[in-house]
Amino acid sequence: MSFLPPSTNGQYQGARAAPWFLALAAALTLTTGAIHSFLPDGGAETIAGLDLGDRRDLVIGVFRWEGASQLALGFGMLAVALRYRTLTPLFLGLVIVERGLMALHGWVLSPPASGHHPPQHYGSLATVALAAVFLALSLRSRRP
Repeated sequence: MSFLPPSTNGQYQGARAAPWFLALAAALTLTTGAIHSFLPDGGAETIAGLDLGDRRDLVIGVFRWEGASQLALGFGMLAVALRYRTLTPLFLGLVIVERGLMALHGWVLSPPASGHHPPQHYGSLATVALAAVFLALSLRSRRP
């Protein structure tokens, strides 16, 4: 028994561009995960522009926690994009749910009181739209 089961790429029938978009999304997720995990402030001040105040350690800890989750998700997305392409529609759906919830919270349910939106708020809107397009493409069978 090996760590990874055999590849399912030969069974994937959707658009070839969809797994490549998922790979790009994985790379971006891994990048933000690394930033949140390893930047001294987790990107909270330097990128998001947050005033950490007297709860600096708590905010940085939450950013590191999110970074760990992003790294795990990013590696899963990358495995699907490169080796298990039959799962591409599922993972694109998960990207839409994750980024859609981020956008909903960032713009509607709990927008920043300062009015300053970090790059992730804008990126989430774009990612939802693009992921929806690639999800539709991944569900369409290629012509022989």
